[in-house]
Amino acid sequence: MTSFVVARLLEDSYCLANKIVMPKQVTTGERQWYAIHTYSGYEDTVTRNLKQRVESLGFEDKIFNVLVPKEKKIKIKGGKREIIEEKVYPGYVLVEMIVDDASWYVVRNTPNVTGFIGAGTIPTPLSSAEVDGLMKRMGVEEPKYKIDVEVGNRVKITDGPFKDFDGKISEIDMERGRVKVLVTIFGRETPVELDFLQIKKL
Repeated sequence: MTSFVVARLLEDSYCLANKIVMPKQVTTGERQWYAIHTYSGYEDTVTRNLKQRVESLGFEDKIFNVLVPKEKKIKIKGGKREIIEEKVYPGYVLVEMIVDDASWYVVRNTPNVTGFIGAGTIPTPLSSAEVDGLMKRMGVEEPKYKIDVEVGNRVKITDGPFKDFDGKISEIDMERGRVKVLVTIFGRETPVELDFLQIKKL
């Protein structure tokens, strides 16, 4: 723990003990999910720091979960398909908590947090539909690539040895995420098997 973090925790402990935690929150006592805005690129750092603050300041009964919403996506690198994790909402962290003056203060005064999503200083909870949708996206183990082309469509090849060639789709294999494209080579149409991510519709 850095000296800055220790100093911030000591300051926050004093403020919480003396109830210097303005502004006043409308307390419902409900456990809900909220979104907080962070400086871009600091989402994981904020998550780590906030979890540390919750433990150090003894707020486990008010702040339950802190996470950066991420989803798996398929990318092509060097002609090979790779599954990577990307942030669903860059610059945001989700917190499951019961909002009152003290818990608001603990979250809001975490380094690199710029505020809650809401009206003024009053956080607005996420709806159940929003939370369920996010959790579903985060829980997908093997993402499927959606493609909007059909047999007969003209496409441009964007990756691999036939990059920049135009061709016509002759087959689509939805399960494997691959297509066969007829490419004209030396005056003849030659079928080339490609990944969905290696083509772009013309």
